Amino acid sequence: MRQGKKNTKSFWHRIRFKYKLSFINESTLEEVWSFRLSRLSAFVMLAMFAFFLVLVTAFIIIKTPIRNYLPGYLDVEIRKEIMQNALRADSLERMLQIQSLYLNNVTGILSGTIELDSIRQIDSIASHDLNYEIPRGKEEEEFVERYEKEEKYNLTVLTDPGRQPTGSAFFYKPVNGVVSARYETDIHHYGVDLVAAPKESVLAALDGTVIYTGFDPGHGNVIQLQHRNGFISVYKHNELLLKEVGDHVVAGEAIAMVGNTGELSTGPHLHFELWYKGNPVNPEEYISF
Repeated sequence: MRQGKKNTKSFWHRIRFKYKLSFINESTLEEVWSFRLSRLSAFVMLAMFAFFLVLVTAFIIIKTPIRNYLPGYLDVEIRKEIMQNALRADSLERMLQIQSLYLNNVTGILSGTIELDSIRQIDSIASHDLNYEIPRGKEEEEFVERYEKEEKYNLTVLTDPGRQPTGSAFFYKPVNGVVSARYETDIHHYGVDLVAAPKESVLAALDGTVIYTGFDPGHGNVIQLQHRNGFISVYKHNELLLKEVGDHVVAGEAIAMVGNTGELSTGPHLHFELWYKGNPVNPEEYISF
């Protein structure tokens, strides 16, 4: 036992023993500069330098645009800009096709290879309708006039529960995944199950406000969003919720992460529901999964 204590004491003595490092002028052999350093202090200094290097690297990644190249750090604004650039490129390509078609038709007319009467379409915008100039008959005019009078004050289109006005809203796909279970009211399955990679970002289907976040024993971490026109979207079995009640989100913004929480979950997936004025609707009628 004394031998163990002696070895321990000897170990601490060795790592705390200080060595002197001197810098000597070669011509005069005068000591210019010196300092004392032990093994323990050298190890501590190296550890502090490594920690400082890690902090600087993390700061550079978080505070500079480099973070956009890391998985999960792509900002919503950048995603929108990418989509807008893709739409602009598609529109430009479409306009080039229209101009090319127009010039080819004009060249054909001027060269005489295309007869004027055979032209049905100069470009894709001005299409030729063969029935456009056919006048309406008397019976047709009477039917149209009678139908317009009967439907003038018909408000059933506004109260029909089978119609859900979406306006100009564009529904985002909440997650990139495969549909494993579809909307079936007979078995009380009021949404679709999307199998996805664990911890993949769950996106808001529409602009809206978070009205509920919490944990349910059966459905795990749940988040609900209130949208315009009476729509509510529900996201279940999440691994992590990124928003709180009252937060305003935009369409396509990350609100949670795909998980496997809740007793009713059999693997990493997202259970997505869409409700309209208190009634469940089939999400596949609004979103192409």
